[in-house]
Amino acid sequence: MHNGLNTVTVNEKLNKVKSDMFEMVAKTFFGLEEILAREIRDLGGEKVEILNRAVRFYGNKELLYRANLYLRTAIRILIPVMNTKIGSQQELYDRVRTFEWEKYIRLGNTIAVDSVLSDSVFDHSHFLSLRTKDAIADRFREKFRRRPSVNIYNPDIMINVHLANNLLDISVDSSGESLHKRGYRIAEVAAPINEVLAAGMIGLSGWEGDTDFYDSMCGSGTIGIEAALIARHLPPGIFRKKFGFENHPDFDDSLWTKIFDDIHEKAWDGNIFCSDISEKAIRIATRNAKEASVLKNIRFTEQGFESYPEIKNGGVAIMNPPYGERMAKTEIQHFYNMIGNTMKRSFSNSDFWIISSNLDALKHIGLKPTEKIKLFNGPLECRFIKYEMYKGSKKEKFRAND
Repeated sequence: MHNGLNTVTVNEKLNKVKSDMFEMVAKTFFGLEEILAREIRDLGGEKVEILNRAVRFYGNKELLYRANLYLRTAIRILIPVMNTKIGSQQELYDRVRTFEWEKYIRLGNTIAVDSVLSDSVFDHSHFLSLRTKDAIADRFREKFRRRPSVNIYNPDIMINVHLANNLLDISVDSSGESLHKRGYRIAEVAAPINEVLAAGMIGLSGWEGDTDFYDSMCGSGTIGIEAALIARHLPPGIFRKKFGFENHPDFDDSLWTKIFDDIHEKAWDGNIFCSDISEKAIRIATRNAKEASVLKNIRFTEQGFESYPEIKNGGVAIMNPPYGERMAKTEIQHFYNMIGNTMKRSFSNSDFWIISSNLDALKHIGLKPTEKIKLFNGPLECRFIKYEMYKGSKKEKFRAND
């Protein structure tokens, strides 16, 4: 209960866990929930629960900071602060206005409200955001005679509102900009792959730096850079200038400094090979890798895939080829057939993963996949497909291991 209202807040949920712990929700992309949950458990998160495109967990302030810094497959970390039923627009306003927002918003902070609704007493998400913002502003005006300003483009504090079937969920965003914005990408080619998706695909492949790694259509270099960060145990947020929680009233600067001082990168002398047929792409990827401080770990080559040399040591390859939106059907079929032929010729004893939204083109690779995972690259529904490549037949490989 809060001020006589039937509102469940995080403070009430703390009775079920340790006194310094609170609920957090890490958002992610479809298909990466299991990978994200594993990351959270490795960081020490408790009561980990997989949701749709999200993972709920509990931890303290230190875990909140570490989660933002270290999680590779999280888009943002939310702190739920209110969960309640409402029956009218006025009831929403009253519940929000009486909540203790000063615990999460400093005087002088700018705010923005992002809303999602369905089957609601509101007709439009914009009006829901406006009503929530007004209630927060009125709370501050009543208590402090000042109201926070709105900055929809770069707010100090982002409030997330979700209203479905009159169930109201409100969270404070601890991340600020999306966590996929690592801070190392200073240039890009057309249609670059999202950093969170790239890290998630590496996680799904099982690669941890123990074998050679290949991205032979590397574009801006994102997959190879994320692989290098994983191999060296460098947190993906190390290059970011700011996180949302740094604007919170209870921000602990000394704790944040300690967490940064605790970063221990791993000395790694493995091989990451990135190539692309485009000289411009290689130039851009090289600049991004240098910005990420992993250029020494990646060998960039201007190389068409059809002439890729035979690799000697096996390893893991991940490829994000063109999906064919701007190519004729026969052209994209021939292109994917070339990919399959080159895989057979050059990537024996390797696990080769391909992501594509063009399910018809994937059939022309001409190889039998051993695993298919549904993912989304932006709005495009894709398949992330694994091919286990063997020198000779699979039967011969198993006989050789007898």
